[in-house]
Amino acid sequence: MHHEERPTGRGGASGGLGPVRVASAVDEVADRLFTAIALGEFSVGERLPTERELALTLKVSRPTVRAAIARLRETGCLEVVRGRLGGHYVRAARPAESASATGRPLLPRWERTAVLFDTRGLIESLIARTAAERRDPTDIEAITAALEAYAAAAEPTQVRRADAALHHAITRAAKNEPLAVYSRQLLHDIDAGFPTEPYRCSQTRRALRDHRELVDAIVEGDPDRAATVARRHVALTGQTLREALEHSVDLVEREREQTLGQDREQERGCGSGGGPRAATGADGKSADSIPAHDSDGAAHFPGSAG
Repeated sequence: MHHEERPTGRGGASGGLGPVRVASAVDEVADRLFTAIALGEFSVGERLPTERELALTLKVSRPTVRAAIARLRETGCLEVVRGRLGGHYVRAARPAESASATGRPLLPRWERTAVLFDTRGLIESLIARTAAERRDPTDIEAITAALEAYAAAAEPTQVRRADAALHHAITRAAKNEPLAVYSRQLLHDIDAGFPTEPYRCSQTRRALRDHRELVDAIVEGDPDRAATVARRHVALTGQTLREALEHSVDLVEREREQTLGQDREQERGCGSGGGPRAATGADGKSADSIPAHDSDGAAHFPGSAG
């Protein structure tokens, strides 16, 4: 994570000038946490990692994490629970204050994300292919049990954990530790800085179908089919990121239109120039820069092939 301060302010409605917002490390950590919660990487009712764990993950100081968490508490996104199981628990997934915060970590790096998504598709398909070639009876038992646990999971936290356990079992079956390391690192880099798969309730059924087809291919020893299903399956992460970003851009644009409407009321009779503006998100990026998806749900980012 970058610690140096950088200007991220947006111009006002008149003259293009306005106060400049300077992003601090606290701003960035708060944005990362808002984004992780909006993506479902931390679900409502789930306890956040400790300050120490967050500081290690995000490579910042504990006072920075503490200040960022305080900001989320102020918005009603987190609540403090005391006692043996105490800590900061997620209270609301998408408070209104998090709209622009969600877009800030995602929009500036879509082109880089395109490359990472392509790499992750290649790595995950290779893992699945290799697992189908190398799985043994112990692997088959572990993968099948993990699939059953995923199918039985009900709560978002349970679903995410079961999903991680299933993919871990498949990775173990490939019997290649560097592939496992690459897979974890790519997930960390693609999302909001946390090595956790985004989660959406609306995608659970499709994910379950993909998982069943993937497990069948691996158990039956069909490397080609396993690779194809795995490549298609990882596109769900891109779809989740896009939905979160679209939500952010939509809310930010509504806020901008409301502000412009108030300014027009104040400046009535003065006249104003300028044609229609494209919907923009955090950092002034256009909604047109958000990647499109094909019929299979695969993300297409600016500068990416296809």
